Amino acid sequence: MAKKKTAESESLTLSKAIRMAVDSGKVEFGSRAAVKRSLLGKSKLIVLSSNCPSLTKNSIEKFCKLSSVPILDFDGSSLELGSVCGKPFPVSALCINEAGNSTILSFAKKTQ
Repeated sequence: MAKKKTAESESLTLSKAIRMAVDSGKVEFGSRAAVKRSLLGKSKLIVLSSNCPSLTKNSIEKFCKLSSVPILDFDGSSLELGSVCGKPFPVSALCINEAGNSTILSFAKKTQ
């Protein structure tokens, strides 16, 4: 049960970090923006929901690998990611251009 608690607490802190980045930093929503930003290498981090379409996810991962932009997989669905961001619509991909007061970039370093 200790592992479950740490996984839950890590997902809560990830959710808080995403919300802080949306509130205080510069972000872009949507898969088209994520593909474009990953191709150009202009984002600091790209967050993908668990139900992001596979074709989109594969192209984003390919472009991020080429431009060395880190990717963070969000455990929840696009509806949950939209809710975490404070938006009334599903968000399948989120581009973090500037983190603001958030610690979201430290999560990207942990996963790489």
